[in-house]
Parts: sequence; structure tokens; C-alpha cells
Amino acid sequence: MISDKRNNLIFIIVNDLLNHGKLPFLLLISVLVSAVFVVTTTYQTRCLTTEREQISLEKEVLDIEWRNLILEENTLLDYSRVEHIAIKKLHMQHIDSSQENIVLQP
Repeated sequence: MISDKRNNLIFIIVNDLLNHGKLPFLLLISVLVSAVFVVTTTYQTRCLTTEREQISLEKEVLDIEWRNLILEENTLLDYSRVEHIAIKKLHMQHIDSSQENIVLQP
């Protein structure tokens, strides 16, 4: 007949899993753990990809700055070379502002 004893549903499910469903329960746990590892690995990969892109952009900026500095250095060396030739071969010299003569056209 109908028994007056009420069984707890959670107790029944846990008891059934422990007695008859150990393998599916272990497989479920392993699938969940694997899913968590997949999510964390994907997140880390995306972070590293973003960092790599930022470093690549920074490298390009530094490369452009380096080229500009090389051009500036070469320009300054040319000016220094011209000044050296003017002083040594042509015996030119720098003058003071008191020695300057300004000529104006009428």
C-alpha cells in the first residue's frame, strides 16, 4: 500500500548516483572541469594576442622615431661638415652681432 514515509528527493538522487551512476557522474565532472580550462585558456590567448598587437604597434612607432633620428643625425653631420670645410679651407669665421652690417633696399 501507500507508505507514510516521505523520502527526500535530493537524498534519493545522490544515493542513486553513488550506487549506480559513478561513471556518468565522473564524466560530468570531467566535462565541467575541461570546459573551465577551455574558457581560461581562450581568455589567456586573447589577452596575449592583444598584448602582442600593442607591442607590435609600439615597435612600429619606435622604428619610425629611430628612422627620424637617423635622418636628423645625418642632417646635422652634413651641417657640421660644411662648417668644418668653411673654417679650415675657406678661412671663414663666425662674427659677432656688432660686426654685422644690414643692407636695406630702397
